Amino acid sequence: MLLHTVLIAASLAMVAPFLWQLVTSLKTLSEATAVPPTLLPSGRWQNYGRVFDLLPFGAQFGNTVIVALARTAGQVLLCSMAAYAFARLRFPGRKVLFGVLLSVLMVPPQLFIIPQYQIMSALGWLNTLQALIVPGLFSAFGVFLLRQFFLGLPMELEEAARLDGAGPVRIYWSIMLPLARPGLLALAVLVLLWSWNDLFWPLVVNSDPDTMPLSAGLASLQGQFQTDYPVLMAGSLLASLPVIAVFIVLQRQFIQGIAQTGIKG
Repeated sequence: MLLHTVLIAASLAMVAPFLWQLVTSLKTLSEATAVPPTLLPSGRWQNYGRVFDLLPFGAQFGNTVIVALARTAGQVLLCSMAAYAFARLRFPGRKVLFGVLLSVLMVPPQLFIIPQYQIMSALGWLNTLQALIVPGLFSAFGVFLLRQFFLGLPMELEEAARLDGAGPVRIYWSIMLPLARPGLLALAVLVLLWSWNDLFWPLVVNSDPDTMPLSAGLASLQGQFQTDYPVLMAGSLLASLPVIAVFIVLQRQFIQGIAQTGIKG
């Protein structure tokens, strides 16, 4: 009974911000900024229509989908290739290279902003989708996550494939990738959520509203002296619905992938 009470309380604490977001999106600006706050909104569904008036919502939604899917596909493919090499192949300097790769995780990502911006500027990619996609096609975390998963797979399958004449590429593509499906789905969900919510980098390289993702577009609704919080909450709720739906559909596979990620080193 106590465990159920704690779980219910924790669930309510997690759901409360979304409920408050929904309630605020239906308020007027005076209701949203009232002190003490008003609990019952006046039901202004017009706030959702104003989001489309103030932002090129359709274009920014499309940009967000393209960037998120491209980053996810890139990391699933590239990180799985590197992870398989570090987990299964034997080559000189393998452990040293993997240690260097892991050291990237200890470096604050903000340190890479200036050199990455200079590269995007030199390539003429500012205010383009390429600038949002390319830096996110690979990550050290993705390699580490999938390497741990590959290490947990049975060696007998790989040895049997070698006896049948399969090479490393065939083993990776035909045997290891299908077996690593839970880990790949876990990484895909993490990258999708991270890409969908990414804000800092899009604000650095994109100033054109038509090439911004939704995260940067919604940030532009915040004024210097006053912010229309109901409209901002309405836009944030609309932007959150797709990833919430994806997580609900894939939550079982996501949890399974994280749980099956081995701890071998």
